[in-house]
Amino acid sequence: MEQNENTFRDGIATVDQKGKRVWIFPKKPSGIWYDRRKWLSYFFLVLLFTGPYIKIGGEPILLFNILERKFVIFGKIFWPQDFHLFAIAMITGVIFVALFTVVYGRLFCGWVCPQTIFMEMLFRRIEYAIEGDWNAQKRLRNMEWDKEKIIKKFSKHSIFWFISFLIANTFLAYIIGYEELFAIVTDSPANHIGGLIAIVAFTTVFYLVFSKFREQVCTVVCPYGRLQGALLDNKSMIVAYDHVRGEDRGKIRKDEDRSQTSKGDCIDCHQCVHVCPTGIDIRNGTQLECINCTACIDACDAVMDKVGFEKGLVRYASEENITNKTPFKFSVKAKAYSVVLAGLLVLLTVLIAGRSDFEATVLRTRGTLYQQLENNQISNIYDINIVNKTREELPVTIRIIEGDGKVQIVGKDIILPQQKEVNGKFMIVVDGDKITKVNTNYVLGVYSGDKLIEKVKTTFVAPML
Repeated sequence: MEQNENTFRDGIATVDQKGKRVWIFPKKPSGIWYDRRKWLSYFFLVLLFTGPYIKIGGEPILLFNILERKFVIFGKIFWPQDFHLFAIAMITGVIFVALFTVVYGRLFCGWVCPQTIFMEMLFRRIEYAIEGDWNAQKRLRNMEWDKEKIIKKFSKHSIFWFISFLIANTFLAYIIGYEELFAIVTDSPANHIGGLIAIVAFTTVFYLVFSKFREQVCTVVCPYGRLQGALLDNKSMIVAYDHVRGEDRGKIRKDEDRSQTSKGDCIDCHQCVHVCPTGIDIRNGTQLECINCTACIDACDAVMDKVGFEKGLVRYASEENITNKTPFKFSVKAKAYSVVLAGLLVLLTVLIAGRSDFEATVLRTRGTLYQQLENNQISNIYDINIVNKTREELPVTIRIIEGDGKVQIVGKDIILPQQKEVNGKFMIVVDGDKITKVNTNYVLGVYSGDKLIEKVKTTFVAPML
């Protein structure tokens, strides 16, 4: 107990008592869990860097063109008129995060989060390759600036900058498309000064995050660590230290029978601490810095193998599993979240499947009511906005489906460009003797040839009888 009290902390592991940054030198991890994360990370990295070039039905797999307010997800085009789908998707994402955290803690952070994948599986591995493992990095950091240090530091940071530049351009390709990106790259930089400055700025941000800020993103910036404190309970599956089996800690002695002493299976080797990328001691329990990266599991299992103890002193488990020796099962809270999540997913799927390829909005022209024409005719003038979400250019006509009168296009015929929106004007002209009330509801059809592509409702205003 005295040892536990001495090692327990009540502050962030990467900041000392004076508020100064404590630089983390994690030992290079290895083991079965690390290999699993490594291959999953490679898959995500390949998907990220090839994503802008993968097309489905002539559209990129993902595109978030904020400038043109055009979004493409898995080949389907979404426009501002589909905002309700984004709202439902965001709510679904929040529920999913809550459910996932309730059941599995910060598993997302260790296995899927882009910050972790880039930092641990790309930049950190380059650092190990150039500067060596943790002890070699410490030695290099503390040594005088000589030829070896200059070459290694310059090589590392040059590669970091280059990769950051690739990341910035890849994200740009997800915004404007790779065709536009290539056009900018092959054009004179003088024609794109603003874009060049933006790319350099984003490159610098990525570079500083992965070369300097590092784990501080997870401990200081990311709200997920604090969110899990409100969502986790004793039934949540996390990377946990089996304190029942491990305590009391003690160094292993030759020919020692630990069953005859008060010592547990933890031999206090600190290997779980050495490999932690956020600098914590997992034996202190769940902490906001822990990203469930499993490095401590591999390190502890390797030590248990060497000393002949059973693996799993550090493992995926819940506090209830460890304390009561009970198997994992879904709590009532997790089941409730699951039901809500399933309902939202069904709703989102139905809305996406039933989404129209066209959107039409008709409004009476601002500042006008009605016009009295010759031959006792009354007209109203309208503005129409039509969004074409397909890859086809279509001529359109407007016809009355419910109501009397005829439609007259004001100006040129309406041609609907592919993946664009178009504005136009038209009039509805009605014989005065057919008007029976001041406001009459109309249903209009937007046609391409003989095909009805959209219906829209409006109101016809006439003078008082």
